[in-house]
Amino acid sequence: MATLFCCSSIEPFKPKYITHQSMFTTFMQWASYPKEVPPKEASVSLEDLGTPYVIQLVRQVNYGRQESTRYFAKVQDQGEDFVEVNEDALIQANFQKLNAYKNFRCGSHDKFFEVNVYQKDPVNKHHWRVNLARPGSDIDLGAKRS
Repeated sequence: MATLFCCSSIEPFKPKYITHQSMFTTFMQWASYPKEVPPKEASVSLEDLGTPYVIQLVRQVNYGRQESTRYFAKVQDQGEDFVEVNEDALIQANFQKLNAYKNFRCGSHDKFFEVNVYQKDPVNKHHWRVNLARPGSDIDLGAKRS
């Protein structure tokens, strides 16, 4: 099991206060170093968890390769504040990325962390077709176009 952050020296990159600040604060307090999270469960339903939002944590080398992308669902009354879920769970529950993010970095380990918020799409499914999103891992950005 690996820690979510490399150390306790994580600092906000271009700090700013945003509308969804409480979601970030809750996650960062829960995930603070040396937090280790057990491997994600194979099939978790976000509806069954009663999840109000999901946090995406992207870890990468500063100006370098991406090391991991993980998703953590906020849960109520389950012993933990968050549980790790996979990208398919977000798609099945029709969660969408909000325009709410925060960036953090660690200068001593040359790491960069992007934290994003996902929430259930508020579109009324009775009148609108469900969004048929593809997982980001299925999109090949290097493919040639004809």
